[in-house]
This record gives sequence, C-alpha cells and structure tokens, in this order.
Amino acid sequence: MRRKILVYGLLALAAACGREEQQPAERASETEASPSDTSRPVVLFLGTSLTAGMGVSSEQAYPALIQAKIDSAGLGFRVVNAGVNGETSAGGLRRTDWLLRQPVAMLVVELGANDMLRGQDVSAMRANLQEIIDRTRVAHPEARIVIAGMQAAPNLGEPYVSEFAATFVELAEETDAVLIPFLLDGVAGVPELNQPDAIHPTAEGQVIVAENVWEVVGSLLRESG
Repeated sequence: MRRKILVYGLLALAAACGREEQQPAERASETEASPSDTSRPVVLFLGTSLTAGMGVSSEQAYPALIQAKIDSAGLGFRVVNAGVNGETSAGGLRRTDWLLRQPVAMLVVELGANDMLRGQDVSAMRANLQEIIDRTRVAHPEARIVIAGMQAAPNLGEPYVSEFAATFVELAEETDAVLIPFLLDGVAGVPELNQPDAIHPTAEGQVIVAENVWEVVGSLLRESG
C-alpha cells in the first residue's frame, strides 16, 4: 500500500509540475536578512517550487525552517532561498553566476523534477547540474555541495526512472558532493502532508522535508562552523 501511494504521489508530481511549467517562473524567494547579516556565509538553496515553498508562507518553507535550526544551533550562516516555481536544471544554471556573487559556503541543489516532467534527456539534466557544481567550485573552492535526490514518475518507463534516480547518486559520488537520498521522503504520497494538488507539501510536510535536509546539512555546517 505504501508503495502504491508513493507511485500515485510521483504521478501527481509530474502532473502538477506540468501545470506549473506553463506559468511564468516566479521570483526567487530569499530568506530575509538584516544589513548586518549580509557578510555571513551563505547556505544557498537552488531549486524549484518545492524549495520556493509554493502554497505556504515563506516562513513555512523548508529553507526558512533550516535557518531557524541554524540559529538555534548558534551557527553563523545565512540561508538564501533561490527556489523558483517551474525551474529546470537549465534555468538554474542560467541563474548560477549571479547567485554565486554571494559568500556561498554551501550550495544545496534541488533541481530535476521539471526536467523529468518534460521528458528531457537525463544526460542534458546531468550536464546542467555538473556545470552548476563546477561553477560553484570555481567561485567558492571551499563551498560544500549538497544534492537533493529525486525520483521520476513511473509512467515514464523503467529505463528513464532508473537513469533519473541514479544521476543524483552518481553525481554526488563523482563530484564529492553529499546526497540527500530523496528530498520528499516521508511526505510524497501521504495525502495529509500534501496540498490539494497532491505534491506540494503542506506546512506540516515542510517540517518533515526540513528534517530530511537538516540530517545532512546540519552535520556539514557543524563541521564547517
């Protein structure tokens, strides 16, 4: 039953992203910081509507919850939420150079869901993600890279589904990045944790997503801090 619910959730993800990609990309929602905070090293979240927090307030989106955890732990980092509704890996790459003007200490990449929906070649998505990582390493050699793993809707066929999921794992291994195995673990396919569109997490779902992210990001920041 759990597997069936997850499958339905991934199908809904594809359908909802399809509606989403037909709309103009919206602003990158950045966690607000006071002028005195601008020199703090940045944890940059580059992603889609899942990161932007579509359907919830900016304070309820998981990057803002990560900021709260950072502050509670007494770590001196500032979160920037560069999630955009409908974003693809190509779109994220186009924004990378501008975003890297900040003092980035960590990049968390959550891209690929909209590429999957469009049925785009996985190798093209992989090349875009690789280029994002490469540019980050050039601009900020000491920055830690975190990749948020995603899963493809099963109706795209087993070869595509397997290649898509493996891309995140392989990229993490090949680039010395750290992998979040599945960003929506514990949320995808759980009706009460998702909005009526069946894919964007509710505020409660965002809390679980934040825990998935913090399990990886928190330990890395403690090492760096």
